[in-house]
Amino acid sequence: MSNNSGIDRLSTRSRPKGLPVMYQSWLKLLFMHWEISPELLRPHLPDELEIDLFNGSAWIGITPFALRNLRPAFAPPLPWLSNFHEINLRTYVHYRGVPGIWFFSLDADRALAVMGARLAYHLPYRHASMVMRVEHDSVFYSSRRISPPLAEFSTVWRPGAMLGTAAPETLEYFLTERYCLYTLYGKKLFRARIFHQPWKLQRAELGDFSSTLLEAHGLQHFDRNPLLHYSEAQHVAVWMVEAVET
Repeated sequence: MSNNSGIDRLSTRSRPKGLPVMYQSWLKLLFMHWEISPELLRPHLPDELEIDLFNGSAWIGITPFALRNLRPAFAPPLPWLSNFHEINLRTYVHYRGVPGIWFFSLDADRALAVMGARLAYHLPYRHASMVMRVEHDSVFYSSRRISPPLAEFSTVWRPGAMLGTAAPETLEYFLTERYCLYTLYGKKLFRARIFHQPWKLQRAELGDFSSTLLEAHGLQHFDRNPLLHYSEAQHVAVWMVEAVET
């Protein structure tokens, strides 16, 4: 269980000190979220991290998107490396009041990017075969993981009405305005910061949907429809991962 008192949700909104190590853009990103009991989530998280709650509930999210123009801060994008698709399975945590994201998995369809992210950021990236296409006003997205634990994901969505930026203290802010990630390497906790402008959110309508991502990581499958948010584009600066004082 988690005590959320003392969390400053605006503390990570400011741009970190120093220079970022890379830039990237996230396009046509869909936020899919399900409410989950903290008791069911707790066994799947490191003891060092507290579950971040909104009105007493934890949340699990799946976010498919297209990643474009990934590049080091000192170099231009490389066409054969800088553009690929990604989907992540995530939940929300905090460490000593600093809120962030815990990733159960991150799938990408560029093997070299998967290898680099695993080495540099200690994140659970896995290689997958992915297809994303846009037809009229709908986005079709499918993923089939190549490395174990095997998992598949397929859906279609249609962006809807503009919602704008989320206000602090709202559920939309809690779920989307996240500016750091946590990861565990060996027995050491690490954290990395990012910076971008506030999300410009839209509603979304979901069509056919199937996924085994949750089951592949021992998590509960949800029969109910997810809470949806969509954003057309986000431009992101990323800082180096650092060990957290524990």
